[in-house]
Amino acid sequence: MAATVTTDGAGFPERDQQAAQRTAADQAVRTRKLNWRIRLRRDKSLILMTLPAVVLLLVFNYLPMFGTVTAFEFYDPLVGVLHSQWIGLDNFRQLFNDPLFWESLQNTLAISALQLVLFFPIPILLALLVNSIISPRIRNVIQSITFLPHFFSWVLVITLFQQMLGGAGLLNQFLRNHNMGTWSVMTNPATFKLLVTSQVVWKDAGWGIIVFLAALAAIDQNLYEAAAADGAGRWRRMWHITLPGMRAIIVFMLVMRVGNALNVGFEQMLIQRYAVGHDAADVLDTFAFYYGIGTNNYGYGAAAGIFKSVISLLMILGANKLAHAFGEDGLYRK
Repeated sequence: MAATVTTDGAGFPERDQQAAQRTAADQAVRTRKLNWRIRLRRDKSLILMTLPAVVLLLVFNYLPMFGTVTAFEFYDPLVGVLHSQWIGLDNFRQLFNDPLFWESLQNTLAISALQLVLFFPIPILLALLVNSIISPRIRNVIQSITFLPHFFSWVLVITLFQQMLGGAGLLNQFLRNHNMGTWSVMTNPATFKLLVTSQVVWKDAGWGIIVFLAALAAIDQNLYEAAAADGAGRWRRMWHITLPGMRAIIVFMLVMRVGNALNVGFEQMLIQRYAVGHDAADVLDTFAFYYGIGTNNYGYGAAAGIFKSVISLLMILGANKLAHAFGEDGLYRK
């Protein structure tokens, strides 16, 4: 009696079909391994170049994250993290009942909102201005001048502002010479938020134009020529070609700015805190430093740091979702 052979729809034995599938799967695995080895050998030099940066990232950004457990402890440096007393959420309860914490959070949000409104558009406007300059030599000179303050330390920046706007600065010297009294800018808590925003603008606005100049360079110049041929003026070309061409990078930088909103300059505030008082100058970073590390209450400072990180994460996720709602990629696509 002849044996029965099961066949598939194409008439091939089922065993042969399964064997062919296993062979194809094995071949795909070998191909992936081969491709991985080829890519590794091809990019070996690039991997070696990035290895120091990866190590620094791990050591200074990821390893310290294990220290966040101190926010749930009464941390004692003498006994270490593993043997410190576990107190659960007590640090957070104390934090949320502390009026100084809420005052610092209010200052942080106010300064961040002011910088978002007054600082964020300036690099875009500077990039448009620099890009409109025809002479490459003049463009390079302007870029060099605007880039330079970024490399100054905050100590130097604040010293320069002190020489200009301080009690013995040029502004008050001019006012005294003309019998107009004096204007206390560097020590006035009422104008401190505007002062620190102007310092940030002077220091980093020029550096911020780099990414926007790159976005402008990527716009097809044929679009400008076609628009000019159709009779579009400079402003119409900017509105209909330049700004839409920059929209993706503007949204991306805006999302990054919102996610970094609670970082408003630790060193900048630390230097000027005694001049205007803690009521005006304390932000979340200085609060964690003075009332956490400064009082040897490390867990309390860590709790403030965790609160800041969680809120920053929620803000950047919300801003990215808003970018998706307007049809932009943001930090990542859906």
